Amino acid sequence: MINDKVLAIILGGGQGSRLYPLTHARSKPAVPIAGKFRLVDIPISNCINSGIKRMYVLTQFNSASLNRHIKNTYHFSFFSAAFVDVLAAEQTPTNQTWFQGTADAVRQSMHHFNKHNYEYILILSGDQLYQMDFNAMVKAHINSKAEITIATIPVNAKEAPSFGILKSDENNFISSFIEKPETKLLPDWTSEVSDEMKAKGKNYLASMGIYIFNKALLNKLMKNPDTIDFGKEIIPQAIDKHPVLSYQYEGYWTDIGNIESFFEANLGLTDTFPEFDLYSKARRIYTHPRMLPTTKISGTNLDKTVLADGCIIDAGKIEHSVIGVRSKIDKESTVINTYMMGSDYYQSIEEILDESIVSMGIGKRCFIKNAILDKNCCIGNDVRINGGHHLKDTETDTYVVKEGIVVVKKNAVIPNGFVI
Repeated sequence: MINDKVLAIILGGGQGSRLYPLTHARSKPAVPIAGKFRLVDIPISNCINSGIKRMYVLTQFNSASLNRHIKNTYHFSFFSAAFVDVLAAEQTPTNQTWFQGTADAVRQSMHHFNKHNYEYILILSGDQLYQMDFNAMVKAHINSKAEITIATIPVNAKEAPSFGILKSDENNFISSFIEKPETKLLPDWTSEVSDEMKAKGKNYLASMGIYIFNKALLNKLMKNPDTIDFGKEIIPQAIDKHPVLSYQYEGYWTDIGNIESFFEANLGLTDTFPEFDLYSKARRIYTHPRMLPTTKISGTNLDKTVLADGCIIDAGKIEHSVIGVRSKIDKESTVINTYMMGSDYYQSIEEILDESIVSMGIGKRCFIKNAILDKNCCIGNDVRINGGHHLKDTETDTYVVKEGIVVVKKNAVIPNGFVI
């Protein structure tokens, strides 16, 4: 089977500074998403759904929670060769440095990969939201006799300057590449796309940061220590020397690069027919199985709201929001345009009833809008958080404001009556 010839590598990224403070104590792939998942669950689930069950996750920053999540989640049969292993940057006698870039991370880990029998390496990002059948991409790679295949997505002229843009020929082989082109250069960088994409003005092919390499070529390319990044060096240099195929993908895909895109991706799940489909049987998303009770709701007006397991909701109103596992929202509170990640554990009844402390969750008579509440936040009574572009970017011990979005830090305690 083709799947048995593929080894998947998921790149955990660097410090994730653009997602700070969500990455203050966790790596990017470990950031909670959609109320009950983590970002790393997306590429891992795509692999499992495609029958690719040998995976490495490469990371180097704050990897403890990621290690724990993967160890507790992805268990395969003793009689299967399947695995999901985390490889953190390590010092060796031949290398004393951290990962310097995406290609360098793969280079430093090749001795682990080459212990396995494989013909193709599938390289994925750990911070993207999409559902994709990698089988079709692998088959296209093999049938075209390409040595490298790049997943590409059609984008419009407004989006193109934010991406690496590839130009393909009539056989979908890539002839040239430009990194984040100026708008005036775009007329020379159109490629052949489907009629549906043309109708939407999406005439440019952007790299999705998803690659397939033949084993022999990757081993050869990894011998050059001066090339440290796939997108900036390996791919542009390979186009003139090797057959590089463009595999066009036209489904939903978004790069979770910053707080704003993370926020929009989560709130997009509240749409009647969200572009990212969590309800698909064929493309299900796997995560750590929690034995949680059902969610309990009392007297709450809910509209376009996603509720995870184990919540206790007594709020007055929740609108256009994602409420994560074990969330508690007290009486007469209003929550709008908010992603509440929930809690890692339940407090005792004694702690909840103790009025001398601020208990976990959102208290009474609060107003929360345009906010991200990280795990285990304690929001007191009569707190008002009204995010928006009227707020300047700022950081305090308990919260950060970025692009008008108020991000309350993990384990933060916001006292009664506090106003942001």
